[in-house]
Amino acid sequence: METQEQKSNLAQLRDVRLEKIQSLRKMGIDPYPAIAKKDVDIKKVLESFSEFENKTIKLAGRLMSLREHGQLVFGHIADQSAKIQLYIRNDTINSYNKERQNLGFSELNLLDVGDFVNVEGTITKTKTGEISVLVKDLWLISKALRPLPDKWKSITDKETRYRRRYLDLTMNQETKELFVRKAKFFEAARDFLTSRGFMEVETPVLEYKTGGADARPFITHHNDLGIDLYMRISTELYQKRLIGGGYEKIFTLGPNFRNEGVDDEHLQEYQQIEWYWAYADYKDNMQLTKDLFIYLAQQVYGRTVFETRGHKFDLAKDWKEIDYAKIIKSRLGINIFKDSELKMLRVIEKAGIHLKGKLNRNRLIDNLWKIIRKTIPGPAFLINEPKFMSPLAKSLPDNPELTQRFHIIIAGSELGNGYSEINDPVDQLDRFLEQEEARLEGDDESQMLDIDFVEMLEYGMPPTSGFGMSERVFWYLEDISGREGTFFPLMRQELENSTKQIYGDILRPDKIKVRHQDKSRKMVLVLNKELKGWELTNTIGHLSAYLGSRVGENITSRPTFTTQDGKELPANSQYPIITLAAKSSQLIDLMDKLNKESLQFLIYVDEMIKFSDDVQLAKMISQKELDKLNILGIGIFGENDKINILTKKFSLWK
Repeated sequence: METQEQKSNLAQLRDVRLEKIQSLRKMGIDPYPAIAKKDVDIKKVLESFSEFENKTIKLAGRLMSLREHGQLVFGHIADQSAKIQLYIRNDTINSYNKERQNLGFSELNLLDVGDFVNVEGTITKTKTGEISVLVKDLWLISKALRPLPDKWKSITDKETRYRRRYLDLTMNQETKELFVRKAKFFEAARDFLTSRGFMEVETPVLEYKTGGADARPFITHHNDLGIDLYMRISTELYQKRLIGGGYEKIFTLGPNFRNEGVDDEHLQEYQQIEWYWAYADYKDNMQLTKDLFIYLAQQVYGRTVFETRGHKFDLAKDWKEIDYAKIIKSRLGINIFKDSELKMLRVIEKAGIHLKGKLNRNRLIDNLWKIIRKTIPGPAFLINEPKFMSPLAKSLPDNPELTQRFHIIIAGSELGNGYSEINDPVDQLDRFLEQEEARLEGDDESQMLDIDFVEMLEYGMPPTSGFGMSERVFWYLEDISGREGTFFPLMRQELENSTKQIYGDILRPDKIKVRHQDKSRKMVLVLNKELKGWELTNTIGHLSAYLGSRVGENITSRPTFTTQDGKELPANSQYPIITLAAKSSQLIDLMDKLNKESLQFLIYVDEMIKFSDDVQLAKMISQKELDKLNILGIGIFGENDKINILTKKFSLWK
C-alpha cells in the first residue's frame, strides 16, 4: 500500500512530466502523434541477429530503462515480443528537427522510463556482447505521466495486479507469455474442430429463457421492448435449434455468464467452447474430446504430462471410466437411489462440509460425488449419471434411470461435460417440468421451462451429441487460478490512493458532471378508484419500487443535492411521477393496450397483497382468468407521448 509520502512523490513526479510535455509542445514536438512505424518485432532481431547485423531498421516500444554515461546513453525498449538495448552516441544520433519530429542527444532529458518511442538505427553488438540498436533517429510517440513501479515483482498483492493488469503485463514478461499461450489454446481448439468438419456459429447472449446448465443467471432489461432478459449460461439450446435446422457439426467459442460465487475455479464471465454433432452419441464424443485434449496439450505446451492442484496426470495415457452411482456406493456407502437424504447429509457433514441454503436430493448427491472427485487425478470419464441429475441427457437404452452422459475428470475437478442429447419432445418436456418444480420450490439454479425449445423438438432433431468445456481447462494446465488466467477478472471498483490524491477535486460529488435531465419520459401509476388505507399505500409502494428498479442508476440526473451548510441529500427521481385513478374494467383494458406497446409496466393484483409466498401466488393466479383478477394498479414508465395517449381518459388521483 502506498504511504502518504509515496503519494506525494508520485504527484511531484507527474508534475515534472507535465512540464516536460509543455517544453516539447513549445519545441513543436507532438508528444502523442497519431502514427508510428516499425519494421519488425524485437524478438525476431534477437533470434536472427546474423540476418539483421549492420542493417538499419526501425523499432518501436516502451522505454524500460535509461542511463547516461557522459556522451553515451544506454536504455532498453520493449514491444510485445521482447526487449532490446538502445545504444545512443552523441556523434551518431541525428539532431532535433521540428519538421521530422525527432529528438536529438540534447533532448533526451525530456524522456522518461515508461515513454513509448520509435527508434531507427543499426543492429550491432556492444563490447559486452549485448545485441543493441545504435540509434540514428529517435521519436517520442507517447509520453507517460506516471512512472512505472520500480520493483513490481516484489509486489505480492495479487488484487493490485488484477486491477492494473496493464502494469502487470508491462513489468512481468511471464504474465504476457501466459496470455499468449491462452490465445494459442483457443486458436488450437478452433483449428482442431474445423479440421474435423465443424463450423463455428453464433448464438444469442441475451435470452428469453436460459438453460443448458444448472446455474443462476444474470438478469438484465431491454428498455425498448420493455422485457427482462437473461444473459446466457450456455449456448446449448440455441445450438440444438441449429441442429434441428439442418446443420450437423457446429461449435461456439465465446463468453458465458453465471451469477455465482467467486473462487479459484469460478468466474462470473468466462470463455467456453461448446459443440454439437449430429448422428453421433456420447461415446463418439468421448473419443473426440480425448483427442482434443491431447492435441491442445501438444500444440500449446509440446507435452502431455502435467502437474496441478497436487495431482500429476498424463493426457496421452488411457482414460479410466468411473461409474457415478457405483463409486459413491463403494467409497461412501451411500445408495443414491434408495438411501435417505438425512443419511446423505450426515456423510457430507462428517466430511467437514457444511451446506448453506436450500437443500434437495440432487444437491446432496452432487456434494457426495465432490468428496470423491477431489481424490481423482485423472484423466478419467465419469459416466452413468442418474436421469434425475441430467435433465438434457438421453437415458441408457438398457437402464432408463441412467443417462448417456460423461464428465471429464482431471486433477480432482470436472473439466468438461457431454452427453447424447434428448430429441424426444415428450421426454424433454417431462424433465423441464421437473426442473421447473424445483425452481418454484426455491432452487434458482434449476433449469427453466423452455417451451419454444420443446416446439423445435416436435419438428424433429436427429440423434445428436454435445460437449462443452470452459477456459478452466487452460487454468488447470497452467496450474493457476481463474483470476490469474483472465485479463480483467470482475472485481469491486476501487481507485488507487494516488489517483484519489491527484484527482481528488474532480472526484468530489459536487464536481461530478450532472446529466441533462430527461424530460421526455415519466412514471405513471394508474390506481383502482376503490383503494383505501393500507391497500392504497401498499400498491403505490410496490409499483414505485418496481419502476425505480427498472430505470436503474439513470433514475437520477445527479448523485446528490448539497445544502448551504454542505450537507448532501440523495437526489430524487429526474422523472415526473403522476398518480391517476381508474375503474377496474378500465385497468384490464389498459393492460391489453400496454402489451402492444414498448413500455415498461407492472400489474399489481389483489393476490399479490394476500400471498407473500411466490409459489402460492403463482398457483393462485394460474387458476384465474385475466378478467377475474382484481387489478389494484398498473405502473408504467416510458415516453410521455405514448403514455399520454393511453392514459388521457383517467383523472388525477384525489
